[in-house]
Amino acid sequence: MPLTLDLLPGVDWSVSVVDLGSGEVLASHDPDRLLSTASVGKLFVLVELAERLHDGRVAPDLPLDRRAVPPVADSGLWQHLSTDVLPVVDVARLVGAASDNLATNVLIDLLTLESIRTRAREWATRGSDLVDVVRGLRGPADPPHLSLGCAADLTDVLARLWAERHVQDSAGRTVLRWLAPGMDLSMVASAWHQDPLSHAEEPSGPRLVNKTGTNLGVRADVGVVNSGGRATAYAVVANWSEDPPGHRRDDVMVALGGIGAALRSHLDRTRVAG
Repeated sequence: MPLTLDLLPGVDWSVSVVDLGSGEVLASHDPDRLLSTASVGKLFVLVELAERLHDGRVAPDLPLDRRAVPPVADSGLWQHLSTDVLPVVDVARLVGAASDNLATNVLIDLLTLESIRTRAREWATRGSDLVDVVRGLRGPADPPHLSLGCAADLTDVLARLWAERHVQDSAGRTVLRWLAPGMDLSMVASAWHQDPLSHAEEPSGPRLVNKTGTNLGVRADVGVVNSGGRATAYAVVANWSEDPPGHRRDDVMVALGGIGAALRSHLDRTRVAG
């Protein structure tokens, strides 16, 4: 049963929705189009770290010091904590739960951007990539984006993570656990009205695992909805000219919520029909 989405005109979209049981593409719009995905690219940091933890190159209790990298603000909690040193697995948890910018850069410093980008090319064959470290301000000599991604790549990544969810000592199982307490349900995931601070064990609705990206003129939400034993991966990326700041932002956020509502309605109908 196809899923019809109402995409806001004048916005660059890359969208893919896939049933992870059958592999059926439920909805698609420019799925191979590379757009700015902001913090969604942090997924590749987590994947690279998970692979190293499981092959023994990194110990889970390895202490990491945030003073190893320049301070960076905006999203995250570590900048507000009193401790400078955390074990590597807790640094990863900060990235998964709060998209922590400082924790991300500390992990990039450990793993190297080159290794993370190599992993991205392995997992995302259409060009999705973590392009740079997180920066407070991007100058003319810096890459213009933190990450680039297309919806088809991102649903492929989600499908691979999901396929490994029950495999002990797998990257997929570990990364999904890091992402499970993610606090941003403001976009596509808003349609299920779950508690953004406590939804990992939601008793009255589907299990949601997602990663979002936000920047000026960028909104992206990629995730898996597991409803009644049926899992669906979605990747929705929107880029637009947000000049001046705030221009069309409300419209884009409403559109993202509408995509989530359409997906929820579709999943509810198919569950009843099945």
